[in-house]
Amino acid sequence: MSVAWGGSSQVWGTMSRTTPTPLVTLGRSLHPLGLGAETCFLTEGCREDLTTLEAGTRGATQVQYVEQGDATTPTPELVEKLKEVAGLPDDCAVTESLAVLAFLYLYLSICRKQRALPSLDIVVWSELPHGAGLGSSAAYSVCLAAALLTVCEEIPNPLKDGDRVNRWTKEDLELINKWAFQGERVIHGNPSGVDNAVSTWGGALRYQQGKISSLKRPPALQILLTNTKVPRNTRTLVAGVRNRLLKFPEIVAPLLTSIDAISLECERVLGEMGEAPAPEQYLVLEELIDMNQHHLNALGVGHASLDQLCQVTRAHGLHSKLTGAGGGGCGITLLKPGLEQPEVEATKQALTSCGFDCWETSIGAPGVSIHSATSLDSRVQQALDGL
Repeated sequence: MSVAWGGSSQVWGTMSRTTPTPLVTLGRSLHPLGLGAETCFLTEGCREDLTTLEAGTRGATQVQYVEQGDATTPTPELVEKLKEVAGLPDDCAVTESLAVLAFLYLYLSICRKQRALPSLDIVVWSELPHGAGLGSSAAYSVCLAAALLTVCEEIPNPLKDGDRVNRWTKEDLELINKWAFQGERVIHGNPSGVDNAVSTWGGALRYQQGKISSLKRPPALQILLTNTKVPRNTRTLVAGVRNRLLKFPEIVAPLLTSIDAISLECERVLGEMGEAPAPEQYLVLEELIDMNQHHLNALGVGHASLDQLCQVTRAHGLHSKLTGAGGGGCGITLLKPGLEQPEVEATKQALTSCGFDCWETSIGAPGVSIHSATSLDSRVQQALDGL
């Protein structure tokens, strides 16, 4: 079992046919991770290819589409056709290429009930670094799914007159989550589904044996979020753990069982902290963080940069672990209540001197939301206007 927290990812997206529509956003801004943007334009030749592909995939012999309300699974044959249309190599693993594939799949699949493929202007703007363990691909897939489902009127726009921000109903969020999971499958192959779930629902989630449920009243925890800037590939790391399990089943299986027990104990402590957090509960969380990090190293998903992160924070009396798939990327450091700000700043300075990026933030934000353009702060509005 694992416990996953929302609030670690944000993607802004705009989508319109002929007139501006509200923005679909994920979570709250955790930190200024920098501005990155890509704009996609469909040439007429590419549009013809997509139309031909979309028409072909309507046939039951190529892709078995299910009834409305369900999300279809990307077949290897369809993914190969999408690569061909997009001009991507068969073995493409570049983040931007995988993002294009996920978009094409969601666009064709969600919009397939339209009389013709809709003409859309799409802008994606993210504060997240990719490949850092912050769920950037899930944030991307969730926002795309929510925006496409809304613009194609598969789900209603929840914004009412005068609303600055709103969220979809539980049923609509479930559909968004299903489609986002399929986008994640295009990118990662065989994801757990927990990243897109926490991006959709927000808060804190319990994940065990494919079943996901929300934790009730999780406490607000302050953390340091540190990016080691070491790129990693989730699919490769997951495959490495699987291979290690097959090679050393009697060693690795108990490790996984122990990690499950750590997660269960963490869930129990978090449940108790929701009402009245006590200092001794933070001490337990710190122990669990240390044990979890050691287990993850034993599974082979650690990295020298993450070891350095843990050593630096330990020198300041703090406890850290990797987040995401590991192998680099980001780590989190628990900040106990009452910690003096000068000590926090000293820790951040020490991490920065290692070449890392570090931010002080909290976890447990809302999930995917839809905003009116007037609700955006000036910094975000200026960034989007400049694209």
